[in-house]
Amino acid sequence: MGKPKKEKDIKTNAMRMLDRQKIAYTVNTYECEDFVDGVHIAQMLGQNEEQSYKTLVTKGKSGGYYVFVLPVARELDMKKAASAVGEKSVEMLHVKDINAVTGYIRGGCSPLGMKKQFPTVVDSSAESFDTIIISGGRLGSQIMLAPGDLVSVCGGSFADIVFEEAK
Repeated sequence: MGKPKKEKDIKTNAMRMLDRQKIAYTVNTYECEDFVDGVHIAQMLGQNEEQSYKTLVTKGKSGGYYVFVLPVARELDMKKAASAVGEKSVEMLHVKDINAVTGYIRGGCSPLGMKKQFPTVVDSSAESFDTIIISGGRLGSQIMLAPGDLVSVCGGSFADIVFEEAK
């Protein structure tokens, strides 16, 4: 098993970034050896899926990188996403490139504390919650914070970026 982690040992770049900005947040940790999708994590921890957000990184037609934060059970609408960042089109970043671009690994990618701050868009559904849950910057770590604080810290914006099923 190993020794329990000291609080300072689990600080990630995302948490240090929030600390520097004096933003209130709560950390939640759980056992997780490998990547598990956000829906399963929310269910495992008894959390509201609508309040649990995943971080997706895309590359625009121009070559720029963009970060999108949306509910774990929803799909990114590529047209809406491209429009939100002023690109002709965006495509998902390949899993093999996530670490090189962000400094994070799949399943532990936080919109905060990446190697470089990329333009970030948070789905407008987040505005209906007092707090949302995002990755803490490593597998088994979550950050709960106010959506407005997230947008403020990463210099991002809110927009409707989720794919809507045809009714």
